[in-house]
Amino acid sequence: MEIKTREERDVTVVSVTGRMGELTAPAFEEAMKNFIAQGKTKFVVDLGELEYISSAGLRSILAITKVLKEKNGTIVLTGLSGAVREVFAITQFISVFATYDKPEDALAEL
Repeated sequence: MEIKTREERDVTVVSVTGRMGELTAPAFEEAMKNFIAQGKTKFVVDLGELEYISSAGLRSILAITKVLKEKNGTIVLTGLSGAVREVFAITQFISVFATYDKPEDALAEL
């Protein structure tokens, strides 16, 4: 798994590529918590290049959502497709998060 970030106005765009499973999900969660500790509270998480997500990955995203809620923060997801979209649909997570096709679409709404 690889995590890249960029800043757009006051929003941090986090692009995740590869696989987010039991071994890699903690790295995502730690990176996000570090951003939050730096005072960042608005996130667009681009999963367009994510090939796989397990329940551990879903838990990490949910844990970050909880931390952000306590800080009146925002997290939206973009690029859900293929197997990743299917996992979000099966688990009903797709109804929990605001989702957009592309990061640009999400940025226009935030």
